[in-house]
Amino acid sequence: MESNIVFNKDFEANSVYVMKIYDAEVSEVWDYFTKSELLDQWWAPKPWKCETKNQDFKEGGVWLYSMVGPEGERHYAQVKYGEIMEHRSFDGVDSFCDENGNINENFGQSKWLIGFTGVEEGTKVTVNIHYQSTEALKQQLEMGFEEGFKMGLNQLKEILKK
Repeated sequence: MESNIVFNKDFEANSVYVMKIYDAEVSEVWDYFTKSELLDQWWAPKPWKCETKNQDFKEGGVWLYSMVGPEGERHYAQVKYGEIMEHRSFDGVDSFCDENGNINENFGQSKWLIGFTGVEEGTKVTVNIHYQSTEALKQQLEMGFEEGFKMGLNQLKEILKK
């Protein structure tokens, strides 16, 4: 079954809801969201690539990574992990930062909750993202977040087919 990506923006709640179904087991999809060597394969929309500087996937741990552009330009971001329920869900606070993890205050932080549910077709992934303000949500969208995230999710679909 071909699963399209649901991408709903709610400017009153300053949130985005994303849903995609993958033809793969929950444990495999979970690994692609929680292990840096697998995240690096799909997280950035081509021709960009994701490079993890370090990742500590545990409650209170941090994933520090950069998006590397075709000209070698780098944009750093980090996720500070909150609650983790193995193969079910995890949440975290996403921030733009420098290569040392110092948060860039010019950009709003966002809180992500990613859920994994086994369904007949495979695994349903839901992503709920809450922004601090409508301005922060709009800023993210103006930077191409919707198109880029959809590209990444579809890149993961291709990887999981192999």
